[in-house]
Amino acid sequence: MLQSHFYEGKTEAGCDEAGRGCLAGSVYAAAVIFPEDYQNAELNDSKQLTDKRRKQLREIIEHDAIAWAVGVVTPEEIDKVNILNASILAMHRALDQLKVRPEAVIVDGNRFKPYQKLPYTTIVKGDGKYLSIAAASILAKTYRDDYMDRLAEEYPQYDWLSNKGYPTQKHREAIRQYGITPYHRKTFNMLGDGQLSFDF
Repeated sequence: MLQSHFYEGKTEAGCDEAGRGCLAGSVYAAAVIFPEDYQNAELNDSKQLTDKRRKQLREIIEHDAIAWAVGVVTPEEIDKVNILNASILAMHRALDQLKVRPEAVIVDGNRFKPYQKLPYTTIVKGDGKYLSIAAASILAKTYRDDYMDRLAEEYPQYDWLSNKGYPTQKHREAIRQYGITPYHRKTFNMLGDGQLSFDF
């Protein structure tokens, strides 16, 4: 059973991101605040759940949360600031949009930058330990998947419906054949050969 809170007695937002390791598309992050005594045995790290289950849980999270929001950083911004900074920026953007102001923040992983002057804690594998981080991972993943599905209609040859922009063999073969799209991250190693792909 995941824990409901890290900071006792504080309104706490859990944050996570999706799409960090992709070659294409924006990075998404979510922030979720649950009631302090909230429990839900179904919530878990989004990677452990089926696509159908994630979508069902998204509705439950949005209904049960005191506040939730999603932040987005574009491929152009990722190329300017690098993916680590972009992931943190996406989390900050999600926090900015919360209708209830958090008093503390917990974040999946081991890197974060201070948000306003709030206390924060990074938690490795936090999406498998705390409910709000697990919920944030589900929101970030499902909203990003929906976005990549829309892009896939525009560029079907890259197999984004299946790979969501991650570096699969089929995705890389399409890059070799067709070059890159406006949605690709130009500073990423597109073909897995150690070379940056500015020559496309």
